[in-house]
Amino acid sequence: MTTSAGVERRVGQRFSYLLPVSLRLPAACLEGVGFTQDLSSRGVFFFTDAPLTEGSEIELTLRMPSEITLGESMPVRCRGRILRVVRPPAAGSSASPGETKIGVAVRFDGYEYLPESDAAATLSRVATLHSHHEEDRPVAQSSVRTTVG
Repeated sequence: MTTSAGVERRVGQRFSYLLPVSLRLPAACLEGVGFTQDLSSRGVFFFTDAPLTEGSEIELTLRMPSEITLGESMPVRCRGRILRVVRPPAAGSSASPGETKIGVAVRFDGYEYLPESDAAATLSRVATLHSHHEEDRPVAQSSVRTTVG
């Protein structure tokens, strides 16, 4: 008798991290921010308001934790491809009011370790896009911006 069981396709160990992430789609001249849910050395699942589509190439900048770098926590720019986009439930469903972001699964193709000075500029840009109210969780807010060039 055979049973239908899900096949685990992930190779690297996943870690649950709520980290701010800066994103860029070079082909679409689109920049935005979001926050991670799961992270591994091979990929990430994150939430954002950015209008992303499966198959697109993407660059993500974040502070990679020591559990993944096997050394110190450090700023990293990751290049990859969007594997899956999970849309929030339709309006009028049993979704909670905060469920408006899309979930995005990305497989990493390469990394670029960034000097602390470059990372500070990128991550401070992410921080300025977030509200700093005491009752808000800064990494749970995001915005999208289109760039020309």
